[in-house]
Amino acid sequence: MATQANAQPFGANRARPLAADGYEKFLAIAALALLAAVLVALARGATQWGRVPPFVWLHLGTILVALGLTPLMLLGRRGDQRHRWLGRIWVVALTATALISFGIRDANDGRFSFIHALSAWTLIQAPLIWWTARTHRVARHRRAVRSMVTGALLIAGFFTFPFNRLLGQWLFG
Repeated sequence: MATQANAQPFGANRARPLAADGYEKFLAIAALALLAAVLVALARGATQWGRVPPFVWLHLGTILVALGLTPLMLLGRRGDQRHRWLGRIWVVALTATALISFGIRDANDGRFSFIHALSAWTLIQAPLIWWTARTHRVARHRRAVRSMVTGALLIAGFFTFPFNRLLGQWLFG
């Protein structure tokens, strides 16, 4: 027979959310730096906005959402209602970004580039990130998020600036 002293409140046996480690702090700072670079590039290219195709604006809009949410997700409290809602928005933004990217092939003479491989990977990983969170596979979820931020946001984001690409021209031109 359980006594009052032995009774635990509902959910007390759940693991406490993990705090951000050094790599996640680096990822959060890198996401902020990339977000700042994109915003500066957009500001510098304002006179040319009218020449930008709608698909590119959609792509930029979804990636700005994902980049803006990334530091909040990595550095904020994890596992609470706010984290879950922001996570859903983040996964939808990444999925939309990846889908939209397949319609953007101007930089490669109408062909897909190696960056599109990251888009395909994102379409597989984003639902898995949501599923691992939903099923409380915390370690797998954490690895998948870190991998997604590293590859789909930061590495792909880095490659939007060199090689005469739009944001690179605006930022450095």
